[in-house]
Amino acid sequence: MKQIRCGVIGVGYLGEFHAEKYATLPQAELIGVCDTNKKRADEVAQKFNTKAFYDQQELLNQVDAVSIVVPTSLHHAVAKACLEQDKHVLLEKPITTTVAQAEELIRIAKAKQLTLQIGHLERYNSVLLAVEKMIHEPRFIESHRLSIFNPRNTDVNVMLDLMIHDIDIIQYLVKAPITNIRANGTAILTPYTDIVNARIEFANQCVANVTASRVSFRRERRMRLFQSNAYITFDMHKKHVSYHCKGLKEMFPGIPEIISEEKDIEDNDALNFEISDFIKAILENKPPKVSGEDGKNALHTAILITESVKNQFTPATEEVNA
Repeated sequence: MKQIRCGVIGVGYLGEFHAEKYATLPQAELIGVCDTNKKRADEVAQKFNTKAFYDQQELLNQVDAVSIVVPTSLHHAVAKACLEQDKHVLLEKPITTTVAQAEELIRIAKAKQLTLQIGHLERYNSVLLAVEKMIHEPRFIESHRLSIFNPRNTDVNVMLDLMIHDIDIIQYLVKAPITNIRANGTAILTPYTDIVNARIEFANQCVANVTASRVSFRRERRMRLFQSNAYITFDMHKKHVSYHCKGLKEMFPGIPEIISEEKDIEDNDALNFEISDFIKAILENKPPKVSGEDGKNALHTAILITESVKNQFTPATEEVNA
């Protein structure tokens, strides 16, 4: 069995989990982990019986592929250095801080025929995997993503921290260009927007009402979706799906029969699925489930929402290719 030699750059809270998955996957060999915090690098390396690196170049000399799990402001520089040295890259979300930076990474990866995958982890959530085959041309989507305040992710606004997950999911499900965005939000505990609501309009007439907050007292990751003859609600936190569709009979004149089904979904190891997909994309030379283009499109929309929040009641309008 061919193995891909892998490394992790940045082994903070999430980077440690990346290292754990590589250490257990049969088609991956964890060569080492890299962090400028030498004590942290040593701890994670010892935990997974691998080597600690303190300079990313030393790690890059020995691997085929890397996970990059560093602060967002460093994504572009670190990923560019890796791609230019012919390394496949799994880059945590958001892809970069600007669309131009994202486009440059995509160009390099394409020119060198490298895998560039973006870490939109919710695409591998067992609930989304269960419901995506039920969804056909949605007309209205409502999503709520609420989180208890965590100072670890406050170097960006809530659009890039949390809402970008739902932006990516919605664009993946709708598959149409965005034509208009209106958004309102405010800073609460950080210098950046901490709570936001956005209305996203698509060229196929679908509308999404998206809310994200990182100053809540509870966690919530829920979507409601309406399409022709059906209503689907799914909870990615509680792992529950509710599906309601129009039956063949009329219960009373003008009132259709509604058939309903409720189902709990077994949890999965989404990060393991994500990293397995990355390795598979490299071995089979096929696109990953979440491409660089997907990451760029989600970032572009998050930036438009950010601009609309800055303008408050002035809509940000620009077409985004889904």
